[in-house]
Amino acid sequence: MSKYTLTAAKPTRSMMFIPAANAAMLSTAHVYGADKYMFDLEDAVSLREKDTARLMAYNAIQSPMWRDKGVVVRINGIDTPFYDDDLQAMVRAGADVIRLPMTQDAQMIKDLDARIGEIEKECGREFGSTNVMAAIESASGVVNAVEIAKASPRMVAMALAGFDYVVDMHTSRGDGTELFYARCAVLHAARYAGLACFDVVYGNVDDTAGFVKECELIKQLGFDGKSLVNPRQIAPLHNVYAPTEKQYDQAKRVVAAAQEAEARGLGVVALDGKMIDGPILTEAERTIQYAELSGIRR
Repeated sequence: MSKYTLTAAKPTRSMMFIPAANAAMLSTAHVYGADKYMFDLEDAVSLREKDTARLMAYNAIQSPMWRDKGVVVRINGIDTPFYDDDLQAMVRAGADVIRLPMTQDAQMIKDLDARIGEIEKECGREFGSTNVMAAIESASGVVNAVEIAKASPRMVAMALAGFDYVVDMHTSRGDGTELFYARCAVLHAARYAGLACFDVVYGNVDDTAGFVKECELIKQLGFDGKSLVNPRQIAPLHNVYAPTEKQYDQAKRVVAAAQEAEARGLGVVALDGKMIDGPILTEAERTIQYAELSGIRR
């Protein structure tokens, strides 16, 4: 079970970027219904707005509307002059997860871990309470994905970022073929380490059919969810992760059979003449959980 996605009650299917320099979105985005929100200090913020965005994100995280929502923050890269200022402010503000862009190798995560620990001690925040997400955006990151995934106990998730990756690979976004190896490699690394894993942004917000097709693919591969840039993408994504009525009904039957067998002290669970083992029960419980979140698939 992922340390991050299947926490107490709610999987993370959608993680929506919020430009931290956009005051209107910072104050209203929580109403859109995404599972998680990610304040962006990096690509969505111009150079002249970096300091302003950092201050706005710092104050927003501590405001009542965001305080208990487990905000993720994408800081600027480790090789930029904004990195340490971002890290100082976001750890002190109480960000739940720091997303490190362009993670190339395990040492970058180890350095991030150490610096976060220093800041936590300096500001009195509980040591180890700041989590980390690695964004994989290059061939180096993909090749080193397993080592990155295991680099720190703070690691809770990995995310594949498509634009820089395809540029690094001398290709461009197309039908998904160009991302297939990277998706599989990053996803396997995350699962090996017990982490959540999120797919790339789909940039064309007007292409709902193409977006849904990609969501179907990444769900079938096993991704926990997807990074989003527009609230219009939330409902279609959640619908893809919702079970059909048939799947939901079968899941309830599986769980009921398991509960009955346990109540009767039986060591073997069977339904319709077939054995129900641990993985089948886990999948049924997950199906019910998604149905409770999204309803039945339309």
